[in-house]
Amino acid sequence: MSLNVVLAEDSALMRDGLVGVLTRFGHRVRAAVGDADALVDAVREHGPDIVVTDIRMPPDNGDDGLRAAAALRRAHPTLPVLLLSQYIERSYTEHLLDLGGGSGIGYLLKDRVGDVAWFVDAVVRVAAGATVMDPEVVRQLLHRRHDPLRRLTPREREVLSLMAEGRANAAIARDLHVTEAAVNKHIGNILQKLGLHPDGEGHRRVLAVLAYLRA
Repeated sequence: MSLNVVLAEDSALMRDGLVGVLTRFGHRVRAAVGDADALVDAVREHGPDIVVTDIRMPPDNGDDGLRAAAALRRAHPTLPVLLLSQYIERSYTEHLLDLGGGSGIGYLLKDRVGDVAWFVDAVVRVAAGATVMDPEVVRQLLHRRHDPLRRLTPREREVLSLMAEGRANAAIARDLHVTEAAVNKHIGNILQKLGLHPDGEGHRRVLAVLAYLRA
């Protein structure tokens, strides 16, 4: 089974290595790009069988790869996506599994790329619609499954961490380079996911920060 792949990785060395591995196993890398904006453009142009992308990359050097993947899945719900990360971030995993019902989704640590056969097999399985999670990611998910923040997206966790520092919404918006309306929406989502409803007791914003600090 030969796949058409669009690849996004900001490290030129890592990117070339991934291209070499995939090509050696008979797959065609239609585009290999270094930032999230170029990833979206490449998918639009090439209509690949699967996207393989790093989570953290330009232009903001945050979770741009994940956000690009989420946008692509919203536009193309059946597009398989395999994400790579240097570190385990559980909120990424939770958000990832929400994309398109969790089918055709993968999350691997970059160390796994060293096991070439395992990595290529994961690419093929994700392209076929399977869900492939790094064993270490699964272990940490099970170990920390009671974390009250597990349902928050990476961006929502960023907003909550700034709330914990005492930042007002306008300051959070400036720090994250988004609109204040976007911050208000994120906070609304945070409060909802933490079960802090308007009719609850106490100041919801304070309670959300306390949940963050406990976690």
